[in-house]
Parts: sequence; C-alpha cells; structure tokens
Amino acid sequence: MGQGHKGSSDKEKKAMKKRDESPVSDDGDKCRVCRFPLLVALLQLLLGVAVTAVAFLMLAISPSLLARETPHWAGIILCLVSIVGFILYCVTYLPDERSSLQFIVKLLYFVLCAIGLVISVLVMAFAGHHYNQASSFICEQVGEDCVCRLTPPQDDPVARTFTYEQVGDCEAITGSLTLYFLLQIVLNLVQALVCVVGAFIMWKHRYQVFFAGLQIGSPSWQKV
Repeated sequence: MGQGHKGSSDKEKKAMKKRDESPVSDDGDKCRVCRFPLLVALLQLLLGVAVTAVAFLMLAISPSLLARETPHWAGIILCLVSIVGFILYCVTYLPDERSSLQFIVKLLYFVLCAIGLVISVLVMAFAGHHYNQASSFICEQVGEDCVCRLTPPQDDPVARTFTYEQVGDCEAITGSLTLYFLLQIVLNLVQALVCVVGAFIMWKHRYQVFFAGLQIGSPSWQKV
C-alpha cells in the first residue's frame, strides 16, 4: 500500500511538473505583455499631452489662430486613445476573446488608433502648409496686430494678407510660430507611427500566433 501510494504521489508530482513546464506558463506571460504593451499607451499619452501643450502655446501667441492651426484637439483625442489602452491593459485576458468586454475594448482601441492615425496625418498636412506659409511671411506691426504678407507689397499690391491679433512683436509670428509648426509636424509624425504600432498589435493579437487555450479532444496544448 505504501509503495503504491508513493508511486501514485510521484506520478502526480511529475504531472504537475510537466504542467508547470508546459507552454501555458510561457505563453500566458507573453500574452500578458503582448496583449497590450504598456509602453505604447504611455507614448500615446505623452505625445497627446505634448501636442496639446504646443497647440496652446501657439494659441497664446495670437487668439486669432484657427483651430486647424492649433491642433489641441488632436492631442486630446490621443489622450483618450491612451486611456482606452490602459483600460485594455487592465482587462483580464481570456483565450479566444471569450470576454465580451475584452473584445469590445480591443475593437474600440483598434478603431481609435486608426482614427488617431488619420487625424495625425491631417495635422501634419495642415502644419506643413502653414509652416511653408509662415516661412515666407513678411510682417509689419499695425497697432496691436501683426499683418503678414506672402510677398512684398511693392512686388504684389494685392498679395494675400494674414492679420494676427494681439501680437506684441511680429517676431513671434516669423520665429516662434514657425518653430511650433515644425514641432507639430514632428510630434504628429511620431504620434502616427505609434498609432500604427498600436493598431498592428491589436491585429496581430487577433490573427497571429497567440496562445488560445486547451483544445477539446487534443492531446497537447496548441496555438492558433
């Protein structure tokens, strides 16, 4: 009896050891990291805050700047995307998306990343256009306003003019504002790349090689 009980106990220990050494442990750890890398959410949050801060600095130069010239809305949207990413990180992982909450949050994050990518590209287009304009501005102070033209008045009397209200020094338009446009281009370029990475991770998580749990009737653990 004692030897039989001991043999049975040894078999149980070996079975438990094999189970601990099975791909479940490794893949589970991988999935906890791969299901949503925390670094991506942090980058989205930091970039969103940076874009918003630069936009408000631009707005402080002149209140007459248009919304497309001060894309604080793009930064706010990226902050919302990062919040959804943090929520996704906290959602309990289940194989094959058996949790409706997990599926909804993953789908929402993928869609928001795609929207964030489109918005970042639009911001880069607007910022690039305005940067090109501001680089060729010739400005003069008119009272509290700064009036800028794309070409000298003597060369083109009917040249398009841009009036920036409540600007104490036109150097803020030709210098600081131009720099801010360039900074927006760089920030939104990085922001677009991060959105692509986030969307790719969600796509890979759904369709690439990830642990999907024990298959019924299968003698071993499988991956799909």
